[in-house]
Parts: sequence; structure tokens; C-alpha cells
Amino acid sequence: MTPFLMDAGKLLVEVVFGFYTLAVLLRLLFQLVRADFYNPLSQFLVTLTNPPLRPLRRVIPGLWGVDFASVVLLLALKAAELYLIFLLSGVSAPLPLVALAAVADLIRLTLYVFTFAVLGRVIMSWVNPYGGHTHPVAGLLISLTEPLLRPARRLIPPVAGLDLSPIAVLVLLQLLLLALEHLLR
Repeated sequence: MTPFLMDAGKLLVEVVFGFYTLAVLLRLLFQLVRADFYNPLSQFLVTLTNPPLRPLRRVIPGLWGVDFASVVLLLALKAAELYLIFLLSGVSAPLPLVALAAVADLIRLTLYVFTFAVLGRVIMSWVNPYGGHTHPVAGLLISLTEPLLRPARRLIPPVAGLDLSPIAVLVLLQLLLLALEHLLR
């Protein structure tokens, strides 16, 4: 196989698996933060992810408010993606290594989702500070980021009417990403 075809194959695997993995992860995170189920974006994610999750839920129950069927699907998707990428690269990776890499990639993806959600919420507060709560995406961003921003607001009071909690949360998320990178080395 030529290098171009290997790179093209890896790109296609990353795009297809990455999109669906992100959809399942967002659905799981929205369930955990109890975001609006009837939001159009939430309904899109439910419609997109229901086909594999419905049969999994019959076998894997949810506990303590966590949808373990989504967690298993996330791990399976990420492991399959990494395994296919290793195969296309001509590398034979043992299954425990693929599983560990899948968990690390999912943690990294979750941290990036929260980072971009906080940034999106900050930008939306600059563009439309008072009317942004009615937009469907704004409602989900608020639901997703509020569990992170609320404790930071308790620790850091506003300075001259400016909320500095997003900066603290972004720094914390970047520190967690850095710690994950160092653990994996």
C-alpha cells in the first residue's frame, strides 16, 4: 500500500470514528450534567446514537446516574479506531496497549470538550451577554460548563464586575491535559 493510501485511510478512520465518538461522548456528558433533553442538538445526538445504544442498554445497565452502555460504546469505538490506525500503519499493537490508549484518548477528548465549551460560553457572553440563554447551543454550553464554573466562582470573586472563573477553569483543564501527557510518557 502506498503512503498516500495509508494516510488517506487513517484520515478517513479518524474522521468517521472521531465524529461518532464525539457524538456519543457529548450525549453522555449531557446526560451527566442533566442538560435539556428536548434541546434540538440533544435530540440530534439521541437520534444519531440510539441505534447502537438501544441494544447495549438491554445488556449493560446504568448505575448511579451513569449510562454505562455509552461508556462501553465509547471505549469500543476508540479502541476500534486505534486498532485500525495501527493496522493501517503496519504496527501490531497488543490489546492492553490499545485499551490503555483508548482510555487516555477519551480522557483527552473529554478535557478538550470542556475546554472548548468554556471558550464557547465566554465568546457567547461577549457577543450576546443577556439574550444568549435562549439559543439552543447556549443552553447546552451553560449546562455543560456550569458544574465547572460554579466552584471556581465561589473561590474567585468577580473583579470590577469581571468573572475570572473561566480563566481559572481553563488553566485547570490545561494542567490536567499536561498531567495526562506526562503520565503517558
